[in-house]
Amino acid sequence: MPPDSPHAIAHNVGMLPCYVMLDLETTGAQALQDRITEVAAVRVEEGREVARWSSLVNPGVRIPLFIQRLTGIDDAMVATAPPFAELAPQLLALLDGAVLVAHNVRFDHGFLKSEFARLDMDLRVKTLCTVRLSRLLYPQHKGHGLDALMQRHGLHTQSRHRAMGDVDLVLRWLEHVAQEQGQQALAQAASRLLQGPSSLPSHLETPLADIPEGPGVYFFYGEGPLPLYIGKSVHLRSRVLSHFQADHRVGREMRIAQEIRRVEWQSTAGELGALLLEARQIKAQQPVYNRQLRRERQLCTWRLAAAASARPLLTLARLEELALDGLGDCFGVYKSKRQALDALRALADEHALCPQALGLESGQGRCFAQQLARCRGVCCGQESAEQHHLRLQAALAGQRLQAWPYAGVLGLREYDARSERTDIHLFQHWCHIATVHDEAELHQALETRPALAFDLDTYRLLQKFLARARNGVTDPARQWVVRDL
Repeated sequence: MPPDSPHAIAHNVGMLPCYVMLDLETTGAQALQDRITEVAAVRVEEGREVARWSSLVNPGVRIPLFIQRLTGIDDAMVATAPPFAELAPQLLALLDGAVLVAHNVRFDHGFLKSEFARLDMDLRVKTLCTVRLSRLLYPQHKGHGLDALMQRHGLHTQSRHRAMGDVDLVLRWLEHVAQEQGQQALAQAASRLLQGPSSLPSHLETPLADIPEGPGVYFFYGEGPLPLYIGKSVHLRSRVLSHFQADHRVGREMRIAQEIRRVEWQSTAGELGALLLEARQIKAQQPVYNRQLRRERQLCTWRLAAAASARPLLTLARLEELALDGLGDCFGVYKSKRQALDALRALADEHALCPQALGLESGQGRCFAQQLARCRGVCCGQESAEQHHLRLQAALAGQRLQAWPYAGVLGLREYDARSERTDIHLFQHWCHIATVHDEAELHQALETRPALAFDLDTYRLLQKFLARARNGVTDPARQWVVRDL
């Protein structure tokens, strides 16, 4: 008989005082865009099954063909089924006062949260994942998906990938565990999981309790050798956990949670060290889910001629080709020549500057903008070259790159009292030379310093932190030293 038949055998598993074993079938894997096609739930109180319910759900969208083949649920089957909004009250009543249990509960919980959010309702329920429970009870095994449990424990079902069929399969696995390891061991393991973070991905292999709470950089890895995502924080463990608490609201976080397998980290003495390391590692490894701080190729800037009579007054130069001690004569940083030209045209229009003098327009005599009264006439003698040059400098002032304000190498020291770690970050001409930890490493780094290369992210980070140091905005847990070396 079908597993959701009213005559199906009741299960007796006293894992928790009250829980609902639940499973969903859906149109896809993305909770924020895909929809539920079937829901099944069994409520267990004090070890006895007290309620059993299942229903097809009209998702309001087409079911992809490969999902139809996987689940056996097609568009015709759900055409007359109720939408989720009609089933929500019954499901809420079933979940009332119970722990939501599912195999990879993040998946099911995420879909339920999204469906209730569409109804302007916030689902609040404790969750327990039986994948994590299997990992805890059977750490010697690698696979913990339903198919792996079926093979390992000799379980069978005629309704795999149907909601009630999978619910009954997990309940039979729990009965098997209780017989094999004892009811008390099962209850203790479930209680232990409930006391820890319930939002962690079931397939995460790294114990997050091992991650320190201090500053540093973390790396999320999937199955491959390259990281999926790189991030930084002054509170590593809390920041990593926050990713998994936000995954129901942010599509990127959901995708990361589905792919992540392990977490690695590198500690630093403070925030600046974490920011520098994060930017460097993202540029080196190009993680798929990092959209900012990626390598910017062929950055360019405008260089202003010193003579007011020079033509053109501005020339476009690639930053990597410039002498770093000449940054004070540069204005703006652009990702492409087109972006730089568009910005300069907008500046000329706003300040009535001459396109000919700027190099935006060729020819001699009166420029086209002057004929439209959009240029004050430096091109035809109505404005002096000196006055035009001064107005150009004023228009560009907010975009000027700052010249290196120190005579030599700058050292910024960060100290973390909790770990007693000291990092000294060395800079010259806004470029990060190295991070060292004592005087011997410092002198070696200065003797073997690499060729300097301008990096926009490092330039901005260092400007921000120097401004904070000058304004006295510092963390009392750190010691800052700004000095020439």
